[in-house]
Amino acid sequence: MINKKKYLNYTRWIYVFSGIIVMMFLGTVYSYGVFREPIEEMYNVGTTLSGLPYMISLAFYALFMFFSGKVLKKMKPKKTISIGGIVISAGWIFSSMAPNIYVLTITYGIIIGSGVGIIYGLPMQVVAEWFPKIKGFAVGLVLLGFGLSPFITAPVARILIENHGVKSTFLILGVFFGVAIPLLSLFFKLPSKKINSQKMIETKRKIDKNEIDIKTSDMIKTQSFKGLYINFTIGTMIGLTLIGLTSMIGKHLIGITSINVAFYMSLFAIFNGIGRPIFGWLTDNYSAKKIMILSYVLIITASVLMLSAKEGSTFSYGLAFSIYWLNLGGWLAIAPTSTIKMFGIKNYSENYGLVFTAYGIGALVGVASSGIILDFLGSYNYLFYYIILLSIMGMFITEKLIKN
Repeated sequence: MINKKKYLNYTRWIYVFSGIIVMMFLGTVYSYGVFREPIEEMYNVGTTLSGLPYMISLAFYALFMFFSGKVLKKMKPKKTISIGGIVISAGWIFSSMAPNIYVLTITYGIIIGSGVGIIYGLPMQVVAEWFPKIKGFAVGLVLLGFGLSPFITAPVARILIENHGVKSTFLILGVFFGVAIPLLSLFFKLPSKKINSQKMIETKRKIDKNEIDIKTSDMIKTQSFKGLYINFTIGTMIGLTLIGLTSMIGKHLIGITSINVAFYMSLFAIFNGIGRPIFGWLTDNYSAKKIMILSYVLIITASVLMLSAKEGSTFSYGLAFSIYWLNLGGWLAIAPTSTIKMFGIKNYSENYGLVFTAYGIGALVGVASSGIILDFLGSYNYLFYYIILLSIMGMFITEKLIKN
């Protein structure tokens, strides 16, 4: 006779594995660096304009994550994920028809970004409820899929572009996601009240009992919220900017071939993925202030390495961009963990939904400002000086506004 409790303990891992795969599909947005140069050639545009679709996509991803948390939370997870998958599919397919960079900004930026935002929070919510005792670990595993996505999607996209062209690649990805994501959505459901046993509820109460409980309306009045919001904006500005330029810097500054750059991006994606559990664990066990400052120190070190890099400096490039990608993954763990530590878990969904809008601001300001720097000053050195300046600002804000 099958023990029902053991059966449920084993089968609930399907939600983790399905979540990892869905997040990996969503994380294709981080592979934009592979598309960027072909897009510049196809539309005859510079760095600033070629960054628009990426920038807007990240902004709408952040916006719709907040929207889905507020409005779509009453729907069943599989229905919401299916809707998001159809939106993503439509965005990729419409992108294959885009006649110019501005239409591509709507199709790739607004439509795909919105679809990613609609889905993003759902796999995390599902696994958190199925794993009440180890929700942080389970959610971290799911987020690993998003961070590791370029490890697979960047080389695949590069091969598709080289064999079929960028527009056909958009179409292929659109059709694939339109089938795969709705199918995967069938694996997602929240535990019933019967399954969510009294033992699980008691575990949650024990955790919540020791937590502070601050509402969003009160949170926004605190110095710590201002410090966290500004720091998350700066951290994502730096990370998203450099992820979007990873391929171009590798080819133009270091002289790496397109194929090898795709390999490097796969390597960097591993660091982006492992940055989440590493910095999440660090923020859990040490003060948020110390870990924020550690992140900025690492970013400054990487920028100094790149300032001394020249053609052929593959080691410096590999080390520096591993640190950059690690820290972007790190900030996507520092921010939610700090939100829980500072403001409690009871209102976490709404609180972090607001904090996460900083990600969208970071995308808009970071990608736009870096494009302007490169278009008008024409040297990557100025970009790295800019990154150092942002990091110093972040350290100053951390010292002034973050209490612990």
